[in-house]
Amino acid sequence: ILLILGFLSTLAVIALIAVAVTQNQPLPKNIKYGIVLDAGSSHTNLYVYEWPAEKENDTGVVKQVEVCKVEGPGISGYSHATEKAGPSLAQCLQQAKEVIPSAQHKETPVYLGATAGMRLLRLQNESAADKVLSSVGNTLRSAPFNFQGARIITGEEEGAYGWITINYLLGNFKQSGWKKLLHSLRSLSETSGALDLGGASTQITFVSKDLSSESPENQLYFRLYGKDYQVYTHSFLCYGKDQALQQKLARDLQATWIDFYFQTVESNSLLDPCFHKGYERTINISDFFKNPCTSDKRKQLPFSQLYVKGEGDYQKCRESIQKLFNKSNCPFSSCSFNGIYLPPLQGDFGAFSAFYFVMNFLNLTSEPNPLALNKVTSTIESFCARPWQEVKTAYHHIKEKYLSEYCFSGAYILSLLENGYEFTESNWQRIHFLGKIGSSDAGWTLGYMLNLTNMIPAEEPASPPLSHGSYVGLMVLCSLVLVSVLLFAWLLFHKPKCLQKGIV
Repeated sequence: ILLILGFLSTLAVIALIAVAVTQNQPLPKNIKYGIVLDAGSSHTNLYVYEWPAEKENDTGVVKQVEVCKVEGPGISGYSHATEKAGPSLAQCLQQAKEVIPSAQHKETPVYLGATAGMRLLRLQNESAADKVLSSVGNTLRSAPFNFQGARIITGEEEGAYGWITINYLLGNFKQSGWKKLLHSLRSLSETSGALDLGGASTQITFVSKDLSSESPENQLYFRLYGKDYQVYTHSFLCYGKDQALQQKLARDLQATWIDFYFQTVESNSLLDPCFHKGYERTINISDFFKNPCTSDKRKQLPFSQLYVKGEGDYQKCRESIQKLFNKSNCPFSSCSFNGIYLPPLQGDFGAFSAFYFVMNFLNLTSEPNPLALNKVTSTIESFCARPWQEVKTAYHHIKEKYLSEYCFSGAYILSLLENGYEFTESNWQRIHFLGKIGSSDAGWTLGYMLNLTNMIPAEEPASPPLSHGSYVGLMVLCSLVLVSVLLFAWLLFHKPKCLQKGIV
């Protein structure tokens, strides 16, 4: 009888293991794809995302599988040749066709979102902006994908989608099992704030428990996975790093015009502390004031060109930049700058796009923990003090236009975060500069696609407490324990004769 029971138990164990192995064999992948084009002020990026169809509503399952940088300027740069805006995307669309299986081309949605560069063009020349979008739309319609639209998104949308992206990728929206328990014990802030910096605009977005009703245009409400989020967001047009530099130079030009008028300068040259010593740049006055960010500072100057010469003085550069942030008037209980409402900062912040690119170039993102503010300041100050020829030799692989502006960009980022948003030494280390989260770039594009494809449900989808694999494994374990207990009990109360003789 003992042998028979042992044999049957072995068969039961083998059968249970066989069922578990068979049941947990990977099924053929049913992968879906989506494409988003980020049409920024300086360039356009195309992103390809993929996700398993059976887990479409799970958080964190969407991953970036391809990114393609479009050659040439951003689409707003084609305002004088609008018919070329669409064809400029052709190469990256071809790359997307090669990444996505041809059988899925027709069902793959493609979206284009244009940001601050096109918002500025629409202010400057609405007809040209419409023609650019029309050209882009025609090209995307001719591609084999499921075209879902090309539009200029608002600054608030850009901020909100960036906030959705980083919290989705960090897994902050939906947890289950042990993760949910650990998350509830973790920190005061369930989500991370988002700091985005582009060429023409910058956004700040975060959940605030102290958000008042003073400025309703800065408030957004989301219900995601069964939770309510009250979000503060604001986008500052003309305060991206490129347009901020234009604004600063326009202010300097005003001062130069006054000095020239009173004959305190002898030539059309300008010493700029935000460029390296030895660097020179020529500005065409007629082109400079066409920009909506600088048009209000237009002056009739007695020269057509201005020669900018670098001075490489970080402290003077900061003083010059701080004049961009008007802190004199606040009609609310608290403000950032220019009279814009800002509730008290709360929680951690993920800073991405140009925030990350600039700080990464300055080697300020490689440490496992965020660096102290004084260390960041001293690093940027030291970089600005280096002579242009030395910098140019050390970084010969970087385009001169970009390289020459890293001193300004680093100083501007510190000014924006410290003077604009009022981060201090005490909460500076709550800022995490993010390039990628997992395999996906931190930015607004993923959040944009998730929103338009309804892949983040308002209510948490019903799901069993255990996955199928965990369920089968647990059943096997319980069955083994049950068989062992029964066998031990039988041996205890019905001792075989051979065992009884051995005891005697």
